Amino acid sequence: MAGTFELWVDKGGDWRFNLKATNGQVIATSQGYASKASALGGIESVKNNAPGAEVVEIGK
Repeated sequence: MAGTFELWVDKGGDWRFNLKATNGQVIATSQGYASKASALGGIESVKNNAPGAEVVEIGK
């Protein structure tokens, strides 16, 4: 089973999404987007880019 994307409008009127793991834990939160279409584009970007994403340690 895959995770779930939750899409909503915040108090300031921006569209945002969370990526939730199968256990319900939020594992990623988006920036604010001015439109629903832009937020959906952000979700598609995560779907397309994350499976092969490299882990890079940048500091302690």
